[in-house]
Amino acid sequence: MTVKVLVEWWRWCSSIALILTVVFGTVHGGNVSYDGRSLIINGEHKILFFGSIHYPRSTPEMWPDLIAKAKEGGLDGIQTYVFWNLHEPQQGQYDFSGGRDLVKFIKEIQAQGLYVTLRIGPFIESEWTYGGLPIWLHDIPGIVFRSDNEPFKYHMQNFTTKIVDMMKSAKLFASQGGPIIASQIENEYGNVQRSFHKNEWSYVKWAANMALGLKTGVPWIMCKQDDAPGEVINTCNGMQCGTTFKGPNSPNKPSMWTENWTSFYQAFGGEPYLRSAQNIAYNVALFIVAKKGSYVNYYMFHGGTNFDRLASAFITTAYYDEAPLDEYGLAKEPKWSHLKQLHAAVKSCSESLLYGTQTIVNLGKQQNAYVFKRDSRGCAAFLENSDAKGVTIQFQNHPYHLPPKSISILPDCKTVVFNTAKVSVKTKARIMKPQFQFNSAEKWKLYKEPIPNFDDTSSRENKLLDQISKAKDTSDYLWYTFRFNDKSGNAHSVLRADSQGHVLHAFVNGVLVGSAHGNHKNVSFIMEKNVHLIWGRMNNISFLSATVGLPNSGAFLERRVAGLSAVKVQGRDFTHQPWGYQVGLLGEKLQIYTASGSSKVQWESFQKSTTPLTWYQTTFDAPVGKDPVALNLGSMGKGQAWINGQGIGRYWVSFHSQKGTPSQKWYHIPRSFLKPKENLLVLHEEESGNPLAITLDTVTYE
Repeated sequence: MTVKVLVEWWRWCSSIALILTVVFGTVHGGNVSYDGRSLIINGEHKILFFGSIHYPRSTPEMWPDLIAKAKEGGLDGIQTYVFWNLHEPQQGQYDFSGGRDLVKFIKEIQAQGLYVTLRIGPFIESEWTYGGLPIWLHDIPGIVFRSDNEPFKYHMQNFTTKIVDMMKSAKLFASQGGPIIASQIENEYGNVQRSFHKNEWSYVKWAANMALGLKTGVPWIMCKQDDAPGEVINTCNGMQCGTTFKGPNSPNKPSMWTENWTSFYQAFGGEPYLRSAQNIAYNVALFIVAKKGSYVNYYMFHGGTNFDRLASAFITTAYYDEAPLDEYGLAKEPKWSHLKQLHAAVKSCSESLLYGTQTIVNLGKQQNAYVFKRDSRGCAAFLENSDAKGVTIQFQNHPYHLPPKSISILPDCKTVVFNTAKVSVKTKARIMKPQFQFNSAEKWKLYKEPIPNFDDTSSRENKLLDQISKAKDTSDYLWYTFRFNDKSGNAHSVLRADSQGHVLHAFVNGVLVGSAHGNHKNVSFIMEKNVHLIWGRMNNISFLSATVGLPNSGAFLERRVAGLSAVKVQGRDFTHQPWGYQVGLLGEKLQIYTASGSSKVQWESFQKSTTPLTWYQTTFDAPVGKDPVALNLGSMGKGQAWINGQGIGRYWVSFHSQKGTPSQKWYHIPRSFLKPKENLLVLHEEESGNPLAITLDTVTYE
């Protein structure tokens, strides 16, 4: 394709997008059905591009801009999960306020003229703590998650019905004139289905029938569910659905791709997964022609931030930062623009793709032409080269050069308007610009978290307890304490602790003697340390066990555990003896990260210290301008951060990847969290760090 043709085509695409933006404002739904080719909206077959944007991973103030950029990028709609544990944190007590305002989010999407796919689940996985399930489900007698189990089905149906009724009340389903054109029940159940043996198929059928019985007037889908029953559409998740998808399980169902992973989630200790714009575009084009795909959703289009303690086990606070819109909502180039061009090219072929007859013409060993003809009314061709080498082929007596692993799109079967491997937009680098350095010791204050002994605890058991069951996700932390009189006569003893996750700090008589942790792939570990005990006197042993989010996937999630499982001192087993427990930290209980709670403890003047479990407090003014803001915590260890009482997430800078670098140094502070002056910053540092080297940065691309 010549530069002149490309420029003219790009101008045409931009003008069409502008016209569509002006002409088509708020989406008004209507009848939504489907056949074997596509979803049908108001009698029209559609090729649809969607992008996942999760409302709690951004802020209400960010929603309009994120949605606008998705639309500008050529998307037809937004896909989002519904987060059960956010909305029903206590059984029967619902919260849809602030950043949890699902109706407001969907109405904003509607106002900008886009559709919605609502993935109710209500199990969602999504690298979200406990897979989105509320922790109180764990304590329901006899419950077995995601199975043909009456207690689970009862609560699942209650919440699903609650959400559907809310959507109906707000008239948000397309059948009511709203933007929701499809909903999802369950989530990737096929991954765990065989684990439930007899109950697997009965649960799938029950979930499908329950959803259909809610009469939403729009189709229901099940992702990664090859045997989705009846009218429910089975869909594909992954990076290569153009080759891996088995296809719809009925000739009357369309081919849909609910999760095209634009990157991949990142765990602490891991490196970011970089997926190129070319690879994404190639696989999208291949899905559309090889599988006759008509619906593609980018997971994620904007990943955002796992605020507070909402990430699942070991997952970083930044989520899918390599998506077309990065964590801060800024366009990631060339990914955003390249996909925008792809969408325009595919849409220019829509009539031929949807109504034409497909012919596949072999052009070489690894080259094919997918041709769609509508008699004399139109013709579109997709020329594929699956080889790792470039090649020139002949198509309709004309030569076409196909770069390695690429597809060229010819809306008229003659002129190439887009090739998936040819990127016309320059890569832009993200620049973090320091605006303020917290290097004034006089402005910092600290508070040392007290280390409880057995006598300080009121909760006692003659055994080691599961941390998930005990803490109930009210805190990442659980103290395990015991005491014993050392009569061995050994000046030095070996302390061994077996942990089922995720982090452990051991204190002997108030002094830290060692720390250890697992990782995303193996949460369990053993810590062994030589310790000094006081002979002939009572010794206090205190373990601080920390989870880094709850597990979010796998069968029988209700059986998963964390925390200490065995303790020995010099070979003597203390597992089954009196233990004292304290859930959480005193600083958490008093909420000293808030303006009101801060006055409940005595803060000290700053002093450089390697003491673990230290709280730090200071204030700062907001940077001028509108650029996104981030906190550079590269000088710290592990802990949590709050701005004006709002948690911006967990940090774990000390856990390096194999390349010797932190998985995440910068932590997003949404502008809406900030006041012009005197913003309160509080850190809880679990290990040790240097707050004087922290900087407040703004984010741009150059």
